[in-house]
Amino acid sequence: MARTDPDPSLPRPTLSAREIEVMLAWFRSDSKAGAAHQLYISIGTINTHIARIRNKYASVGRAAPTKAALFVRALQDELTTLDEW
Repeated sequence: MARTDPDPSLPRPTLSAREIEVMLAWFRSDSKAGAAHQLYISIGTINTHIARIRNKYASVGRAAPTKAALFVRALQDELTTLDEW
């Protein structure tokens, strides 16, 4: 699947490189514990990053209360593609 330009009508939150890294690691893992192990950080740190990411999406009117919803947001904002999964 080729990348396309993100929908310019969707407001995008400003995520840090580390937030994106943590989010993608979580998507690749079966659990937050798995992502924490992969990144050599605590589960609490994973939870903090995910909470901040969700708050940033909510602040621009694009709530992502579940892992699946957050994955959709990452696809919409071209932070990942389906080909990567």
